[in-house]
Amino acid sequence: MLEVQDLHVAYGTATALSGVTLDLFAGELLCVVGPNGAGKTTLINTLAGIQCARAGRIAFEGRDITALAPHRFCEAGIAIVPEGRRLFTGMTVLENLELGSYLPAAKAQRKPSLEAVTALFPMLEGKLRSRAGELSGGQQQMVAIARALMARPRLLLLDEPSLGLSPLIVHDMFAAIQRINAEGISVLMVEQNVAMAMGVSTRAYVLEEGHIVAVGEPDELLARPEIKRAYLGL
Repeated sequence: MLEVQDLHVAYGTATALSGVTLDLFAGELLCVVGPNGAGKTTLINTLAGIQCARAGRIAFEGRDITALAPHRFCEAGIAIVPEGRRLFTGMTVLENLELGSYLPAAKAQRKPSLEAVTALFPMLEGKLRSRAGELSGGQQQMVAIARALMARPRLLLLDEPSLGLSPLIVHDMFAAIQRINAEGISVLMVEQNVAMAMGVSTRAYVLEEGHIVAVGEPDELLARPEIKRAYLGL
């Protein structure tokens, strides 16, 4: 579904990603883990079209999207939940959700999409008229994920979905991510909570200093002492 080949990304003269190659199969829940500064957010932003690649190739469903205009990535079927949520805090929850379905195809399905996201996150139904800035951190993360789902993506990108959340909310959030994936949406997330990310993923990549240093099924990676010690903080 997603093929990334020899991806290079830089900020000026500073290299952020170097020779990154990975793939994601349709229906898969894939995670990318690694230490702070490894390039995880740069990777996911590049896959969402927010950051431009200096070299390499990104293909989605057989189509080369490397040079696609940033606003076309959502149209292609990719949606991102950015780090820090980035909601419009002065707008209502409903207004934030409606922004996720601004493209014609998604707008035509706005009502069933809204029903689906409120079924996924029942708390949202009673908060639709509340300002997003009045919600707790966990509730805001639910809105951010729901907003991305309103675009009816085939690939959902998640950047640190557990960041700043309490342990109980983190558990609920990852359970929701599993349900999203079970409904047929492919998921790629970058995450520092290694144990939770590995627990829900089908495969994992380990990123370190802009390079992929390991890939495999979670159990396989967690069984390698050098990987646990050097890259996973376990």
